[in-house]
Amino acid sequence: MELISTHSVMTSDIGVNDNLFGGRLMSWIDTAGAVFAKQKSKSFSVVTKKVAELIFIKPAKVNNLLKIYGEVANIGRTSITINIEARRLDVLNNQEELMCTTTIVFVNIDEHGNPKPI
Repeated sequence: MELISTHSVMTSDIGVNDNLFGGRLMSWIDTAGAVFAKQKSKSFSVVTKKVAELIFIKPAKVNNLLKIYGEVANIGRTSITINIEARRLDVLNNQEELMCTTTIVFVNIDEHGNPKPI
């Protein structure tokens, strides 16, 4: 997998139980995945079509560093499927721990929002 995004968890990212708000992580994953899909499909415009189940494995706390990784699982005629992992980084020992996984399908679109070939 390739590193596609890095984030520092801040107080404004925290939800209940002093953990990173799941919706914030979902947003980061979707944004990073879309940018990665654009690069891999050589397209200016992709939209999210489907997000597979997000599996939250470990929480993140304030000051944790998150790294989001992606890999192309499949390229279809108009869509690209990306496998994504979010990992938190322990900066003291440079160890990463898996936090969340998902798969997202993005569709390449034209200026009218219609699917177009990749």
